[in-house]
Amino acid sequence: MNLLPVVLTGGAVGGGVALLVRELMRPQPALAPALARSAPAVLAMPEPELDRDERWGRWLLARLERVPGVRIPVKNLALTGQGPGQFMLKKTALAALGLFCPMIATAPWIIAGVSLPFYVPHVVGLVVALLLFMTPDLAVRDQAKRAREEFAHALSAYLDLVALKRAADAGPAEALEKAAAIGRGWPFLYLQGALRRARLEKIPPYQALRELAAEYDLPVLDDVADIMRGSATDGAAVYKALRARTAALNAELLAEQASEANAASEKMTAPGALLAVLVMLLMAFPAVIRMITI
Repeated sequence: MNLLPVVLTGGAVGGGVALLVRELMRPQPALAPALARSAPAVLAMPEPELDRDERWGRWLLARLERVPGVRIPVKNLALTGQGPGQFMLKKTALAALGLFCPMIATAPWIIAGVSLPFYVPHVVGLVVALLLFMTPDLAVRDQAKRAREEFAHALSAYLDLVALKRAADAGPAEALEKAAAIGRGWPFLYLQGALRRARLEKIPPYQALRELAAEYDLPVLDDVADIMRGSATDGAAVYKALRARTAALNAELLAEQASEANAASEKMTAPGALLAVLVMLLMAFPAVIRMITI
């Protein structure tokens, strides 16, 4: 008698019964882990994909952020639209370049047979690496300074627009939003985003402006938030306060431009004086040579 069909049939039936019992006896899954697994796919907003430079830079930042002297200007980077990862990657790349440049520069001298102390390339490399490591900080600081100046100029026009809207009996929030909607530059886009967020989150517009000023270190925007916070129903009073702040802001901007122009003029005097000295030396050189050779 062939027992193979009987064994296969019994095995199939037994396996089916075991699967049925397993399904019937399976415990209910815990609700919290199930929601935790399903929440990222349904509720969480997808994070923006980072490029390769930003990923490498953040990897370096995670390992160098505790090193003394390593500081990330977060507000300046946010204002200029740069990522902290790319900033750290640039600093590290420049520092590595500074370390190797003196060694490469001394290679021709060594080939030519000119002996240099072994510590000279290393000391010079460390100094150059330190200077290049600080270069991105200075560049970002200058870019952020120019961006804040540009924002201050745009805010001067924005204050005039808000004052006109308030003079036309518009409410504080309405005046801020309509005035911000007129401009197309990046300062007006920042203002539009902050006011839109205030409307969606049901918070006062002056609070959104104050948060925007704190996020990007824009102290000139705090005055606007203070004026709109203390705005009453009388549009004329707010109109006068806004126009007075506009006049004061314009005076500050003109004073800063005048000081920058004076500083630039003083810097130009040094090259002019050096050029005059060189011309005098060239004119006196033949006479001095003739007196020496006689």
